[in-house]
Amino acid sequence: MVDEIRAFYDRGEEQERLSAGGDTIELMRTRELLLLYLPPPPATELDVGGGAGVYAAWLAQRGYRVHLVDPVPLHVEQARAAAAAQPEAPFTAAIGDARRLNEADASTDAVLFLGPLYHLTEREDRLAALREARRVLRPGGRLLAAGISRFASLLDGLCAGWLDTPSFANIVAQDLRDGQHRNPEHHPAWFTTAFFHHPDELAAEVRGPGLILEALLGIEGPGWLLDAGWEDRTRRGAILYAARAVEREPSLLGLSAHLLAVGRRID
Repeated sequence: MVDEIRAFYDRGEEQERLSAGGDTIELMRTRELLLLYLPPPPATELDVGGGAGVYAAWLAQRGYRVHLVDPVPLHVEQARAAAAAQPEAPFTAAIGDARRLNEADASTDAVLFLGPLYHLTEREDRLAALREARRVLRPGGRLLAAGISRFASLLDGLCAGWLDTPSFANIVAQDLRDGQHRNPEHHPAWFTTAFFHHPDELAAEVRGPGLILEALLGIEGPGWLLDAGWEDRTRRGAILYAARAVEREPSLLGLSAHLLAVGRRID
């Protein structure tokens, strides 16, 4: 992990990020899609790049057997604390690399990649991680892999008023050109070193190691762009309805901040 990414996550904000503002739409919709596409509990689930354990803890509470892997020591420490806080639904966590998983061949029913693909900025590294996911999946097992939309910074900057800032406009220009997101000024709201996928790129990469692409979905839909967003309780039903209505529409996939590719190992 490059220094910029490690420093970004060492701030310790990932544990609470999904519990406020527009990011809560990401949380609610991701949970919804996980329940739709994961095999039923007590399936085994490998949460690669699982951060502080937000999804691992939630899935363990629903009866899944979860092991979390993350390259950031702080995240693993936070995930283990989250597991200890729910002894009735424990899960395990360890430091690891998506490109070199310690799990045995064909050992898990599902793999979550809700972070690794956008922090592996080189295509060969992303493909190496996807090959590892396929290797550890049992035949018929599913991979659920998230990517950040190529257009996320453009849309976010438009709503936040940052496009008039030359340094942010330069970031957006590079994102649109090649997906290589950089934040040279280390502005806390402008994310960190990452790769932003065009929807077609994410689909192609998931197919690369021989997985069958079952679905390519927009997670948040257009609702994350609303000023009040999730904080306005009267709009929550409409936000979720809009996300569901266009989640598979190819022409609108990039409107979501995050994409979700669902792949299956078929031998």
